[in-house]
Amino acid sequence: MLTEITYKHTQIGYLIVGVLLAVMLLFGFILMQPGVDLSILAAMLFILFILAAFGSLIVEVDENYLRIKFGFGLIRIHFPLKNIVSARSVRNHWYYGWGIRLWLWPRMVIFSVSGFDAVEIRMKNGRTFRIGTDEPECLERAIAQATKLKRY
Repeated sequence: MLTEITYKHTQIGYLIVGVLLAVMLLFGFILMQPGVDLSILAAMLFILFILAAFGSLIVEVDENYLRIKFGFGLIRIHFPLKNIVSARSVRNHWYYGWGIRLWLWPRMVIFSVSGFDAVEIRMKNGRTFRIGTDEPECLERAIAQATKLKRY
């Protein structure tokens, strides 16, 4: 059974993409040097692979799930809408960083690729997650509509 997607947005991590391009140029320059040991090629490819995996964040809301996917899909997470008890737009501190972050105080997991805006969701089990987005109001509204939550 196909589910209808009510919200879909891709946020590009321009800084991460810029770093990826710069690292590619650096690695290309290193590999062109005479006498370079090609055994480092595997490490270089692994670094490029990891950077590419965090180059964007796709967020989707359908009738059953809030889904997030980093880059080309190596990392995918889904949250059943029936388990979400609240959603609200928030602003992350600069030191929260980008990528996947576990914070112990306040206790939460952050998924982000760029900027400081996010939507914080709280689950029935008490866990808190923040999903980075450059459209916090739209994402909050989509989650609220899909879960029939009141916006605050």
